[in-house]
Amino acid sequence: MEIKPIRSESDYQAMLHEIETLFDAVQGSPEGDRLDVLTTLVDAYEAKHFPIPLPDDPIAVVEYYMESRGLSRADLIRFLGSKERVSEILNRKRSLSLEMIRRLHEGLGIPVDLLIGKSKPLAPSKPPIASARI
Repeated sequence: MEIKPIRSESDYQAMLHEIETLFDAVQGSPEGDRLDVLTTLVDAYEAKHFPIPLPDDPIAVVEYYMESRGLSRADLIRFLGSKERVSEILNRKRSLSLEMIRRLHEGLGIPVDLLIGKSKPLAPSKPPIASARI
């Protein structure tokens, strides 16, 4: 297979297949060098076409982990407490508690900093409305 840019899904799949065949190549050998070049091309293609954002939304993080691991809402009950609580959390009606964050981290390996999220500045408070005097 000639080395060329990845321009389509079929090119991408062909590269993945070849990488698989070269996976045990000795580093520094011609096959190892080819493996390095192919993995660099695949990394660039994946970064462009399948970006994984670093969300600052803890619920988006939980949803990502659910999707990537094939988990359902029912699977979260043991980490969040109840079916109703899972619903409240995923519908953004309730925030994750410290204990929930601990359980999600320990049980699913989700990094704590992603479950906490970035702190957002508080909205400036509105000045009180002056009452009209009659």
